[in-house]
Amino acid sequence: MEGKWAVKFGVAQASIREAINILAQAGFVTKAHGRSARVIHLSETDVIHIYQLRGAMEGLAARLTAQSKQDLTVLQATMDGMREAARTGNREGLLDCDLRYHLALCELSRNPYLIEQARRLLVPLFAFVRMRVSASGQSTSVWSKDLEAHQKVIDLISEGEGDVAEQYVKKAMERFAKTAYDYWEKREQHAG
Repeated sequence: MEGKWAVKFGVAQASIREAINILAQAGFVTKAHGRSARVIHLSETDVIHIYQLRGAMEGLAARLTAQSKQDLTVLQATMDGMREAARTGNREGLLDCDLRYHLALCELSRNPYLIEQARRLLVPLFAFVRMRVSASGQSTSVWSKDLEAHQKVIDLISEGEGDVAEQYVKKAMERFAKTAYDYWEKREQHAG
């Protein structure tokens, strides 16, 4: 299985093995000795809990970034990359830019503990999402409606509206959680 994924993503088999180990450590896959890794099933409650944590962390990052008046060029560049990937139907590119967007938002907070925890959650979560999206054949159109929510966060931060940005991120994460879970479940039942 590692060889198949290595070919699909154009990377060394050892890189896939390491990625699987990271996902296993983060709890997104199970790996028994002598068996293939299996993606865990996240319940609706699990997804809600993960997105609640993301809302708290990324909301705080938005507030801190607005308060410190950081340059948002990198964040806007990731947004522009997401729009282009969505426009061209580039699912992998969209996922890459989306991850970079959320990591950049946290990095702009300049809070090293927030940045570390965000990386610990976001990198394996996005790897998990990549596997789910790849398995379901999900198109970029699913994300298209959420692109403007990402832009709104940038706009609120640039306007110095840190408290509003924080609350907006929390609400957006609640909505993203419901959308993600519903879509995964429908695709699993449909593919079934």
